[in-house]
Amino acid sequence: MQPISIKFGTDGWRAIIAREYTTDNVARVTVAAAQWLKGMSDTPSVVVGHDCRFGGPMFAETTARVFCAMGVKVKLAKGFVSTPMISLGANKLGCEAGIVITASHNPPEYNGYKLKSGYGGPTIPEEIAKVEAMIPDQARIPAESVDDFAKAGMLEYVDLETMYLDHVRASFDLETINNSGKVLAFDAMYGAGQRVVPALLPGAVLLHCDDNPGFKGQAPEPIHRNLLELSALVAGDPGIDMGLANDGDADRIGMYDGQGQFVDSHHIILLLIHYLHKYKGLTGKVVIAFSVSDKVKKLCAAYGLEVEVTKIGFKYICGKMVTDDVLLGGEESGGIAVKGHVPERDGVWCGLLLLEFMAKTGKSLRELIEEVYAIVGAFSFDRNDLHLDEALKQRIVANCESGAYKAFGPYTVARTETIDGYKYHLDDNRWIMIRASGTEPVLRVYAEAPDQAEVNRVLKAAKDTLLG
Repeated sequence: MQPISIKFGTDGWRAIIAREYTTDNVARVTVAAAQWLKGMSDTPSVVVGHDCRFGGPMFAETTARVFCAMGVKVKLAKGFVSTPMISLGANKLGCEAGIVITASHNPPEYNGYKLKSGYGGPTIPEEIAKVEAMIPDQARIPAESVDDFAKAGMLEYVDLETMYLDHVRASFDLETINNSGKVLAFDAMYGAGQRVVPALLPGAVLLHCDDNPGFKGQAPEPIHRNLLELSALVAGDPGIDMGLANDGDADRIGMYDGQGQFVDSHHIILLLIHYLHKYKGLTGKVVIAFSVSDKVKKLCAAYGLEVEVTKIGFKYICGKMVTDDVLLGGEESGGIAVKGHVPERDGVWCGLLLLEFMAKTGKSLRELIEEVYAIVGAFSFDRNDLHLDEALKQRIVANCESGAYKAFGPYTVARTETIDGYKYHLDDNRWIMIRASGTEPVLRVYAEAPDQAEVNRVLKAAKDTLLG
């Protein structure tokens, strides 16, 4: 049988469990990763762990065994961990890389393989390409168990959760947060943040902080349509000040204000820049993915901060964070990294920053958003995921490429950007963006406008035009 071609998407390789995502294929990727590591060091080491998905322990142990058999020492996390824990562990333990078995926010039938580098963030695209080029058609899974390799001195178990908790406690004023009277509702979405948030914030109201490898049939992506229970909980309890949700591997964030209204990533990015620069006095470049609101450019102009726009995929942002002085790097999809931590998305860390912001100012999340609006103006954002057959999807992408779309219903295109996908600026306050997903059979359609009703009209016009 012809082996499948394995390619890394915007953040790692992802595939359906038992179809393409098998122990044999995980071993193939690991052989390539081991060869890559051995090209960097005579004595390479790697941190390996898994999140809460089905099969995580088996796939992580397969990865560890292949590394050990190829002469790469392994530090294996016991139990599930978040992606930020793997990145932090790789950095603090002095390893050349970290591997986390996760499909992040993808549906429960998927699993995946993320490759992190020793600086504590995603491996840059140039290095990922080297690993991809070395993936063999076949790979042998060693007969030795992880315990056999531990006895041989090639593998040791590490407690990454405690390391992460200690790092957070040394970086935040948790006493002020926990004594502020601000109450958090936290939805782990059955993901890898389910233990650390209760440990750090014992007064939090908890949802879905238990073991369910199938995520109760729902993709653990922290967007509003997946978080209606959290929204209702916050809206229905006047004693709750903020809602926080993380995805399956806890590197993405979703939030709600005290009225149960969803706070999207664009607003979170703006709030974090506002807090880190104006209130904490930190400086540095702001690096954002192509799909992020231009309101970020407006806020940074007001604060004299440089902005750089990258292709979509946090690995591009991380590449800038490793080489430049970066205050914040962020994506529309809820992945945000900040100065003072590893160059990695961390949904728990960013949630704590905003809870700290509220605790230290005594203000509500909505009041802090109004501070930002006073500078950049009010706006709303939303995204439609169009599940299309491949032929139609490719036809739409070809139309975008050829410049076929001059208007979407009543909205005339003023200018177009094509850094990664197709961003159609309708005027200074409205835009549509179209991009094919790198990991799913989906065409994503994004829109921004002054209010939600207008966003809905823009998205409908876009859908009607694309499918008409």
